Amino acid sequence: MGLMKTLRILRDALFYKPAGAVPVSVPAVLTLTADDLAQAPDRSLFRLGHSTLLIKLRGGLWITDPVFAERASPVQWAGPKRFHAPPIALEDLPPLRGVLLSHDHYDHLDRETILQLAKTTEVFLTPLGVGDRLIAWGVDPAKVQQFDWWQGTTVDGVQFIATPAQHFSGRGLFDGDKTLWASWTILDEPPGEAPLRVFFSGDTGYFDGFREIGRRFGPFDVTLLETGAYNVEWPFVHMQPEQTVQAHLDLRGRWLLPIHNGTFDLAMHVWTEPFERVSALSAQQGVALTTPRMGERLNLQSPHAATAWWRETAEAATSSEVLLATSTEAV
Repeated sequence: MGLMKTLRILRDALFYKPAGAVPVSVPAVLTLTADDLAQAPDRSLFRLGHSTLLIKLRGGLWITDPVFAERASPVQWAGPKRFHAPPIALEDLPPLRGVLLSHDHYDHLDRETILQLAKTTEVFLTPLGVGDRLIAWGVDPAKVQQFDWWQGTTVDGVQFIATPAQHFSGRGLFDGDKTLWASWTILDEPPGEAPLRVFFSGDTGYFDGFREIGRRFGPFDVTLLETGAYNVEWPFVHMQPEQTVQAHLDLRGRWLLPIHNGTFDLAMHVWTEPFERVSALSAQQGVALTTPRMGERLNLQSPHAATAWWRETAEAATSSEVLLATSTEAV
């Protein structure tokens, strides 16, 4: 991304942010405890915010792109801020079987979160180069496994395959594209039991790689696809909702769960827009959509239909504004 484009985006974010880009009240979140996670059956998923998800497989908990920081930023006094707290505090998480990372941007890879998780997490699966960052931060090299596209590993009988994505990487001015970015295909296919196939997009623009991934590994039971924090200035590295739905179809997905939304102030659109657009488009295309609120359990084998929880937040904020205005006028 060129310097002038970057400066223009920063200017727009500082001075031309539309009304509604940040929710007036905290989005609806269900609080989680370690007991909730321990008691959840296998093949449960919990959204914690943005692209951070907890998935329970073969008795072990896996987390994707964990970010528990207040800001998705190199510093915690500035940068994109959270709309809501995580449903469970970082220190309350039980030991994890593994961490799955898509790339090294700040809204997907947080240093302090990683260092805290490294104390009790058994394995970190990353694209090439991202694992080197973890090791440089102090993560035990024996815990880190790195993969090129189409490579992967099997842990507890579950296959994790790093698949292509169309994005970029870097955490500073001089390290652009020094590490790889990836999506992940997760295959849980125990003998004699129903198979489970899940796709996690990480960050990506729309590209023909979705069709190839769908051909090799589909159909997928659930696709976890980026739908949010998009911008017309970023046409090749993030997807518009129309492209998200098409990617789901390319992957031969059964249920679509839109992620990368509802948590951080990262784009110029109204915060509810990704949910509304992908809901309308999914209905038009006959796509089964699920949109669990943060902290809500989803059965990956049998997801439940979408509920528009984000409207509760927006409507509550509007009602509060009306009441405040009425009270002020009365005085």
